[in-house]
Amino acid sequence: MLVVCYGLWVLATLWAAALWLPLGIGLAMLAIALHSSLTHEVLHGHPFRDARLNEALVFPGLGLFVPYRRFRDLHLAHHVDAVLTDPYDDPESNYMDPAVWARLPRWGRAVLRANNTLAGRMALGPAIGIWCLLRDDMRAIRAGDRDVRRAWALHVAGTVPVLAWVVLSPMPLWAWFVAAYAGMSILKIRTFLEHRAHERASGRTVVIEDRGPLALIFLNNNLHVVHHMHPKAPWYRLPRMFAENRDRYLHRNGGYYYRSYSEVFARHFLRAKDPVPHPLRQRGDPRRDPAR
Repeated sequence: MLVVCYGLWVLATLWAAALWLPLGIGLAMLAIALHSSLTHEVLHGHPFRDARLNEALVFPGLGLFVPYRRFRDLHLAHHVDAVLTDPYDDPESNYMDPAVWARLPRWGRAVLRANNTLAGRMALGPAIGIWCLLRDDMRAIRAGDRDVRRAWALHVAGTVPVLAWVVLSPMPLWAWFVAAYAGMSILKIRTFLEHRAHERASGRTVVIEDRGPLALIFLNNNLHVVHHMHPKAPWYRLPRMFAENRDRYLHRNGGYYYRSYSEVFARHFLRAKDPVPHPLRQRGDPRRDPAR
C-alpha cells in the first residue's frame, strides 16, 4: 500500500498534472488521503516493531498540514475509550462544553452547526481543524513545549523535499494545496461520525459496514469499534475479525451501525447527526470551564 500510495503521488504530479490538471489534483488528493491512513497504521505500530523505521516510511509530508508526531500523540490520547467525545480530554472530539457554546457569537454557532453536517464537515472541517491545531500548538511552543516544537521541525524537514518535488513537477503549488485540503476533506467522511455521545464508553464507537473504495482508502477503519477494541491489529485483518464476531461487536457498541457510506451521505449530508454542545455534560461545570 505504501508503494501504491507513493506511486500514485508520482503519477499525479508528473504525468496526470501535465495531461490534465484536474486529473492530477484528483489523484494527488487520493494519494494524500491514503498516506494519512497509512500514517494511522504506522503510529499504531505497523508494519515494523521499530517506531523510528515506521515513522521513516511516512516521513514525506504529502498532506502538508499535520505533523506526524502531533497526529501520533493526539490520536493515541484519543484512544483512551473512557474519555471518548469529552470536549476537553478527547483531542478528536467535535463536541463542545455547553458553557463555552453559550458564549459563542451567532456567527460562530452558525459555522459549527454547519460543520456538524457531512457537507459542512467536508467543506469547513479541514480549515477548522488546521486552525485549532495551529492555535493550540503555537500556544504550547510559546509555553516551552519541546515535543511540540520538535514535531513541527520534523514536519518542516519532511515537507521541504515534497515542496521541491512539486516545484520541479508540472503541478503548480496552488494545485498541491487544493489536493491537500481535498485529501483532508475525504478523511472527514471517515471521522464525521466515528464516535457519538453515549453513557457507556463501549457504545460510543461506530461500525460502517462498507467494503467500497472509501473503505479501502480508509484501510477498513470504518469498522471502527473493531479498531478501538484491537488497536494493534493491522488494517487487513479487521474485516475478518468483524465477520467472525459481528454480533459481539454490534452488541458492544449498542447498535451504532450504518450499512455503508451511501447511507451516511443519504442521512447526514445536509442534516446534522449531533448537536454541537455535548448532550451529556452539565452546562457551566466550573471544574472544566477554561474561562473560569
